[in-house]
Amino acid sequence: MTIYLDIIFGENFILNFIILIAVSVITKAKRNYIKIVIASLIGSVYAIFYYLIRMNLIIEFFMKIFLSFVMIYVSFYPRTLKDFLRKVLIFYLTSFVFGGGAIAIIYMVNSGKVSIQNGIIIGSYSIKTIFIGIMIAFAIIVISFKLIKSKISKKDLLCEIQIKLNNEIIKTIAMIDTGNMLKEPITNIPVIVVEKDILDKAIPETILNNIENILGGDFTKISNEIENEYISKLKVIPYMSLGKENGMLLGIKADEASFTDGDEAIKLQKVIIGIYNKKLSKNGKYHALVGINFL
Repeated sequence: MTIYLDIIFGENFILNFIILIAVSVITKAKRNYIKIVIASLIGSVYAIFYYLIRMNLIIEFFMKIFLSFVMIYVSFYPRTLKDFLRKVLIFYLTSFVFGGGAIAIIYMVNSGKVSIQNGIIIGSYSIKTIFIGIMIAFAIIVISFKLIKSKISKKDLLCEIQIKLNNEIIKTIAMIDTGNMLKEPITNIPVIVVEKDILDKAIPETILNNIENILGGDFTKISNEIENEYISKLKVIPYMSLGKENGMLLGIKADEASFTDGDEAIKLQKVIIGIYNKKLSKNGKYHALVGINFL
């Protein structure tokens, strides 16, 4: 069997380049094409040495691992170990999918007349066939990662929450809001924002219907009995949001709250419920916001 080193070099360079581009697309890393070209050249040079110098299997294994580290470092210069390992993992996953996609297309085009000997694909196939396989694999892996990421984010951001307030149990769906770090300023107790309508069984209607008046210090529309019972539990919580720099939220101290994060049950003994006058979700999928600090 005759091996043409220029073809080996060219094929490996193109494959390395496309795989590294795919890694940058999936991880949303900033692309520097010159660095990616240099990393692809490094991988192609190694491929030539692989055919010229036969190495021990263990040495060969570690050399390939080291090569992938070098290619990722040269291409993206990750600033943290976590980011570096993440990109290496995506690099390997992408490589496996690309290899499988290329072999599948070659196999189908050649009607099964293809085999692998000593790690080399043997069969009559054109460069065009390989590139079709690469393009299909590229589309599959990019689309798959986007779909998986979308599904994970939608699932993980919603959780069922249970609030105990004034001896009433309130169950609803909450969204874990990464931008919500809201706390009561005096006690520093974290705040769960809940729609007003969800709290109608636990909080008197006169309080829920007069939130703005209470925030302004006006208790004239609330009976003395209710005022005396709830005055110590009510809190005024300042907040900032997009389009509203000095907002005020009426809060009430809850007995406890609990929710699940994956397989872990989280119970909170100190929590304040922020009463929200409007709807939190346009489609009604959730009725409360849990801050990322609860995790």
